[in-house]
Amino acid sequence: MTAGPRRPFYGWAVVAACFGILFVAYGVQFSYGVFMPAMAAETGWDRTSLSLAFSIYVFVYSILGAASGWCTDRFGPRLVVACGAVLLGGGLALTSRADALWQLYLSLGLIAALGMSAIYVPCNATVVRWFVWRRGLALGIASSGHGFGNLLLPPLAAVLMAAYGWRTAYLMLALAGALVILLCALVLVRDPERLGLHADGIAPAAASGRTAQPQGASPAADPGEVVWTLASARRTAALWLLMAVFTMTFLVIFFPMVHLVPFALDLGIAPVRAALVIGFVGAGSLAGRLLSGAVSDRLGRQRTLCMALSLQALAFLGFWGSSSAALLFASALLFGLATGGASTLFPAIVGDFFGRLSVGAIFGFVWAIAASAAAFGPLIAGYLYDVTGSYADAFVLSAALNLAAACLVLLLKRPVPR
Repeated sequence: MTAGPRRPFYGWAVVAACFGILFVAYGVQFSYGVFMPAMAAETGWDRTSLSLAFSIYVFVYSILGAASGWCTDRFGPRLVVACGAVLLGGGLALTSRADALWQLYLSLGLIAALGMSAIYVPCNATVVRWFVWRRGLALGIASSGHGFGNLLLPPLAAVLMAAYGWRTAYLMLALAGALVILLCALVLVRDPERLGLHADGIAPAAASGRTAQPQGASPAADPGEVVWTLASARRTAALWLLMAVFTMTFLVIFFPMVHLVPFALDLGIAPVRAALVIGFVGAGSLAGRLLSGAVSDRLGRQRTLCMALSLQALAFLGFWGSSSAALLFASALLFGLATGGASTLFPAIVGDFFGRLSVGAIFGFVWAIAASAAAFGPLIAGYLYDVTGSYADAFVLSAALNLAAACLVLLLKRPVPR
């Protein structure tokens, strides 16, 4: 009897679904900087107040990553992400109707943040569960949705805003985004074992016959895998050092996404062209996510991460020296390349160090503490701008923090179970 055609590995369908979810969620999220000048002009709210709303949003959705990671391990990503889609779309729709700051803080800072908390950690934890040998590549492809979203949706938001006003444009993005995320969530399955499959589509016996381990990866597909729980991971120095590295870089990672468009306007760049600076970040992020995952599978996660953080520091210095569109857009492209690479390696390193069993809870725990620091970056930058009339101090501070984080990466060592 002739064997039937080999079916494609379902893990790649999971990767495609996560790509679509991250494309919409982060594309809409980082369109906030495009809407901010129009919101300020209509309402009279200053940049510090508008930055505070985004900071509350980032803090809430980051800190709740610990809960969404645990829920993903317990209930699976489909239910978690579907609930997130409803809350995110509803919160952004209410944001488009806000007439007072407290309404903005409630709709964006709480409701939309609750929804976003059920997006990033569940998607990345699910991809980590499906892949070991090609984990970097799979995470790079899935997280490139983040880059595509940055590339395409902020310019689209600017066009819609010019045609319909910021309120209607924001409402359109909110409702369409929620629908797309809901459809993509239907594809998600927690891990390959649920479908009678193995990580990477490779049976443990076949995986053990390979001549080399993936660079920096734990043999999570093997029966002898060390089982890490969140409780045991918290007793390792590696977890806390990882948290320090990502806290330092995440503290300033969202500052450009909120303030680059206003910064470009301050340089005299036209509004629609200024919105393209976020698109350049997205283009760089897309390349960084696709390249860093595959490169780290060969060169190792830590070496690749150290290079990404160093490039991110260089990008901030480029922003600091920008006095024209040419250097600004070049720095935005470099920033996207670096931050896309670093963000992709974050869940990959957690999965490599601590395996697949409790990756949702462990990654969510690290994310909750490290990424919640990102809430303060846009707020600090907005405050420094209002006090000094310039973003120069914020750019220099951001470069210094990324260089310090790159140095800490050199101290990372794989945890050894006791």
